[in-house]
Amino acid sequence: MLDIKILRNDFERAKAMMARRGKPELDLAPFLAMDAEHRALITETDNLKAEQNTTSKKVPIMKKNGEDTTAVLAEMKTLSDKIAANDEKLREIAAKLEEFLLGFPNFPSEQVADGTDATDNTEIRRHLAPRSFDFKPLAHWDVGKNLDILDFEMGGRVTGSRFTFCKGLGARLERALINFMLDYHTTHHGYTEIFPPFIANRSSMQGTGQLPKFEEDMFKLEGLDYFLVPTAEVPITNMYKDTILEGDRLPISYTAYSACFRAEAGSAGRDTRGLIRQHQFNKVELVKFTRPEDSYAELEKLTSHAEEILKQLELPYRAMRLCAGDIGFSSAMTYDLEVWMPSYENYVEISSCSNFEDFQARRAGIRYKAAAGEKAAHVHTLNGSGLAIGRTVAAILENFQNADGSVSVPKVLVPYMGTSVIECLKSKLS
Repeated sequence: MLDIKILRNDFERAKAMMARRGKPELDLAPFLAMDAEHRALITETDNLKAEQNTTSKKVPIMKKNGEDTTAVLAEMKTLSDKIAANDEKLREIAAKLEEFLLGFPNFPSEQVADGTDATDNTEIRRHLAPRSFDFKPLAHWDVGKNLDILDFEMGGRVTGSRFTFCKGLGARLERALINFMLDYHTTHHGYTEIFPPFIANRSSMQGTGQLPKFEEDMFKLEGLDYFLVPTAEVPITNMYKDTILEGDRLPISYTAYSACFRAEAGSAGRDTRGLIRQHQFNKVELVKFTRPEDSYAELEKLTSHAEEILKQLELPYRAMRLCAGDIGFSSAMTYDLEVWMPSYENYVEISSCSNFEDFQARRAGIRYKAAAGEKAAHVHTLNGSGLAIGRTVAAILENFQNADGSVSVPKVLVPYMGTSVIECLKSKLS
């Protein structure tokens, strides 16, 4: 959530920032009119309450002197009714103002380039050249099916489309990746591991910016105001909801595994086949709470930590800095890490690392005190995938496949897998 003072006092800046996001048509006039009415009503109500207080003090004095208080009591009743009506109207306007602010996206950082969509994103660096195959490589869904480690049909029968059963070494590969990533981030990068709930309430979803704007993309529990988490970012960030942290604790860095659930209403096309865009998937998340002056340096660190996983797995990837028209609703600046997928003959996003500045912290009420006696200020929050597990599985199956249909296991995963190659158990037994 943006500071209301920015929209109130810097109207032209807000318009310019929304134009950078590709929303030049956004009309702030209704908001400014509501805000002006709200402030005027507050002043009027405060004056009425002061008058009520003054009038009420007359009553005991008049009674003591034997005077008739009928008119004064009638005046107090009129004031009380006006105050009650104003208070109700203030609540209504405040709710509308909050609704507007909750639906208003973050400002892009000045470091973010202008642009309208992904075609305007900037490539920052690459690691490893894509592999040249001496055979026709298969898509990961075919590799997984042939090895009998991924079963999309069974997922469809048991649940529905875009749910998958991982079997045998496929299940072990998912588990190996989760353990490897958590071990690496805690041991090499100093993150504290958290195992969070997979369900969050509406307030928590609102605090990180998923609600109200993206409610149709969430899985809501029937009869409850609870949601299945779309990412561990939600429960981890809200660990400090309505909390004032001690400044010397910052930065705070957490890593967490969670299952993630996304309805992704309206999504269709190639990505819905295989593991790239599932309704349920596993992910290891990185979350940071920082001082404002440190947040962009910490974003570089967080992004490098996600990149290090790709390097350890020996997967070709590129790092992209997103333009203003392509960053997410809550983000001020984002790097996307894109892994090479032979079946796509292109790079596919596997991690998104963002600095939200104080946007989430304002919504969730997360502040810090730099020193004792100083006024509390909002922290900056950051998060990134470190990495998305299903997409990493897909990348490994495609990039490490062999001509005989087997898949070599990346060296760093061999201790977790207990094998250096994934072969079809059925073919071995036949």
